[in-house]
Amino acid sequence: MKRERKLFGTDGVRDIANKGNMTSETALKLGSAFIRFNNGKRIIIGRDTRCSGRMLEGALYSGMSSEGAEVILAGIIPTPGISFAVRHMNADGGAVISASHNPPEYNGIKFLGSDGCKLSDDEELAIEDIMNESKHERAIGNIIDMPELVNLYANHIAKILNPDAVIDNVVFDCANGASAVTVPILIQNTAFDTHKTHVISHDIHGHNINTSAGVMHMENLTGYVKTHGLSLGFAFDGDADRVLISDRHGRIIDGDIILWVLGRWYAKNKFSGYEKAVVTVMSNMALETHLAHEGIETLRCPVGDRYVLERMRESGAGIGGEQSGHIIARGFTGTGDGLCTAMLFLNAIYDLGEDISSLVDRFGRYPQRLTNLKLKRSVEEVDMKAVEEIAKEYQNKLPDGRIFIRTSGTEPLLRILVEAPEIGLVEEISCILSSRLEEYC
Repeated sequence: MKRERKLFGTDGVRDIANKGNMTSETALKLGSAFIRFNNGKRIIIGRDTRCSGRMLEGALYSGMSSEGAEVILAGIIPTPGISFAVRHMNADGGAVISASHNPPEYNGIKFLGSDGCKLSDDEELAIEDIMNESKHERAIGNIIDMPELVNLYANHIAKILNPDAVIDNVVFDCANGASAVTVPILIQNTAFDTHKTHVISHDIHGHNINTSAGVMHMENLTGYVKTHGLSLGFAFDGDADRVLISDRHGRIIDGDIILWVLGRWYAKNKFSGYEKAVVTVMSNMALETHLAHEGIETLRCPVGDRYVLERMRESGAGIGGEQSGHIIARGFTGTGDGLCTAMLFLNAIYDLGEDISSLVDRFGRYPQRLTNLKLKRSVEEVDMKAVEEIAKEYQNKLPDGRIFIRTSGTEPLLRILVEAPEIGLVEEISCILSSRLEEYC
């Protein structure tokens, strides 16, 4: 039987800062164990805007440098910025201090390999094992500040955008997170008109990351787009590895619609791997139908952009991603990258001659309802076998739909997804399932 990780979840180690698994002591041990696992000589660390970031950064680089590593501090930078920096500087790995979309009181640590990609489950398990090993001989490394890496990353993203694809009257919602540093640089280095391009939620004092802003609060972006009569809006999460879009009507263009657009663009240009796309179990069934019409095979995988990448590597797929806005575009990025995706979306819209305002209507998604039940016990104590049996019982009532239930990898939640052509049936089954499954939480 495969051993389960105890510290690492869907996206690194995450908890309320200075509590549980996200203390300075844990960060110190993680830093030390990562170097012993990686045998790295040069590691790059970045962080988002959270107040706890500097505290955890100090502990993390102390652990790394105590193993003889040269640690480069990039400061506030998106997660994909560290992925880029690792490749650009031929580093042995990277680490990001961020809790992504979670509220300000949370924080987390995720590691990247020398390819700039997130580690596998087995690699994270190996790091946990090393943390439990006895003391050993240590060395003294070095710590270097290199804040200019954020500029290199932003300029890299700027080069992706076709100048002819730029749209006037666009807004970027930075979620008061890491993209608040990169978006202004991006705008200055592209054909965006600085007088017609808006940037909102760009305060980086650390107490407000993801608060009433970004992908977790799309009403902030959609309301701004409608109020100011803008053409388009992009919203990121705290570490900018996700993006969601608002059309001019204030309707949300999610990861599924983005993948539909990019899939067609990849096929038109015959980019490597254009025949296949990887999506997670959460993606709408309408996406499979649309991609099939383009001759693109859809492959599904568990939730998490690193699982998307693993399946892309196995299958040779050109694009992959999640409904939540994590998108990986082969040839452009090796991890979810909100800024890169935004630029590729503009390129694709231009090349395809797309009408952005009609995308939501034409996609015609199956009705879905995602219900989150708060867990009153640990994830390990949830009787998932019993939960799945109940799900099978109701799946029989949805011959043209599906039910998917899982525990969250980042929060104490049981997630219940119901999808079918009839909205009434979706609502009915969702309510009944939620009621029945409360006792297992």
